[in-house]
Amino acid sequence: QVQPVESGGGLVQPGGSLRLSCVASGSIFNGAAMDWYRRAPGKERELVATITSGGNTNYADSVKGRFTISRDNAKNTVYLQMNNLKPDDTAVYSCRLRARWYDLWGQGTQVTVSS
Repeated sequence: QVQPVESGGGLVQPGGSLRLSCVASGSIFNGAAMDWYRRAPGKERELVATITSGGNTNYADSVKGRFTISRDNAKNTVYLQMNNLKPDDTAVYSCRLRARWYDLWGQGTQVTVSS
């Protein structure tokens, strides 16, 4: 199976915004739940946001009100809009596709929040 592929990471100042994208295999995307995780240096991996195949969403308390997860089934893509970024948001962000017979992870994209 083809891994999901993330993009959109980079360096941003505190208070800034970034939008991450994750493209997955079209044959299984529509029926899959999609997650964004992050891992900061020296910390455990954290589940940041989830969107189900039906569009229901859930967020970690640390990002509620600042991050928004969405999906475009026509483009096989899930997005993570990140606003009001803080230095503590610095991490490698990875997407995960969960479907009945599949559990696929992307390689990740680095997000660095620093002045």
